[in-house]
Amino acid sequence: MTRKEALELVEQNVGNRNLVKHMIATEAAMRQLAIYFDQDEDLWGLTGLLHDLDYDETHNDPEMHGVIAARKLEKLGLDKRIIQGVRAHVGHKGYEPKSQMDWALYAVDPLTGLIVAAALMHPKGLREMDVKFILRRFEEKKFAAGADRDQIKQCKKTGLDLEDFITITLNGMKKVADVLGI
Repeated sequence: MTRKEALELVEQNVGNRNLVKHMIATEAAMRQLAIYFDQDEDLWGLTGLLHDLDYDETHNDPEMHGVIAARKLEKLGLDKRIIQGVRAHVGHKGYEPKSQMDWALYAVDPLTGLIVAAALMHPKGLREMDVKFILRRFEEKKFAAGADRDQIKQCKKTGLDLEDFITITLNGMKKVADVLGI
């Protein structure tokens, strides 16, 4: 599947524009992480882009989130590693992350939300924001409370510490700042 086809699939299945932007942010972060780890940038990027494909269908049934998307992607014949990553990104029992890519997506998913929230309050937006600003927001428990800090800290299972993981994620997201509108 090409990126263009994946984005069309996302736009056909996800009605909330902010969620589409989140998926694009996650894709950009995963691509940057793949570059850092010398992995397949398209594989990691597509996994990030497609990870919330079923959100509209599962927002009232969170136990199925990731599962329905994985089934759709299986029917389309996508790489099993993408399917595993999408299924595992939620961390449901029986579908936990296994590979470095799985763990990266698991940790980057809430981190992109935290970074977007920080960019919205930063006087100069995403492009001018630095890691120290994000780390300060990370320590504020009430700031972007939905961004699960414990989940983000699982970045250590990729082999990176928190600061390096945030740095790479931020650099990836800066590449799509115009698309994100922040």
